[in-house]
Amino acid sequence: MTLAEHKWTMVVDLDKCTGCGACVVACHAENNVPIVSEEQTIQGRAMHWMRIERYWEGSYPEIKARFIPLMCQQCERAPCEPVCPVYATLHSEREHLNLQVYNRCVGTRYCQNNDPYKVRFFNFFDPIFDEPLTQQLNPDVTVRSAGVMEKCTFCVQRIRRAEERARLEERPLADGEVLPACVQTCPPGALVFGDLNDEASAVSQLLSGNARQFKLLEHLGTEPSVVYLKGGTSYVST
Repeated sequence: MTLAEHKWTMVVDLDKCTGCGACVVACHAENNVPIVSEEQTIQGRAMHWMRIERYWEGSYPEIKARFIPLMCQQCERAPCEPVCPVYATLHSEREHLNLQVYNRCVGTRYCQNNDPYKVRFFNFFDPIFDEPLTQQLNPDVTVRSAGVMEKCTFCVQRIRRAEERARLEERPLADGEVLPACVQTCPPGALVFGDLNDEASAVSQLLSGNARQFKLLEHLGTEPSVVYLKGGTSYVST
């Protein structure tokens, strides 16, 4: 059975996001992202495949906090790809994902320097997981060694698992069958994931004619696969 081409897309509804951070914790647990010490974080060596950016709207005492979950934007024209000398970061034409091949990466950090969203992270040290955290490591995801670049993958291991299941059952993937850890965990349902090539999918229905949608730094021409929905009044410069 030949699998159809997909356009995996993440929709983030900023009107629903409460900035709780559950998505960040889920991402760490699912993808074996190590915990970096406070000292290393102060030195700019934080390790989060996704983070919550906080913005303020209005003035005291009517000031409001706004939150933007930020992960790899999975750009169609990713500026990080052409600068990699060993082709460790490459584009999947069938699934429109920006992939990262860890055993090719030699840590030049060119991709990080060319990333306008600053969502790529260099692994400065071999990860240390104190007991009993070693018992919760995901066997479907490699534990990366020092000297490689890391980033969000839209939980590609979950995508692969769902594709293999659909192939064995000789059927197409169903909408909602693939859920990245952050989407599965989000308490208010601010994150929606699916195939934009499927007109009946939740992301297609959500984006169809929706005037609230925008993409981060869209003027750069990177064509991100993460689409944000403005919350309340517009407060983000695009």
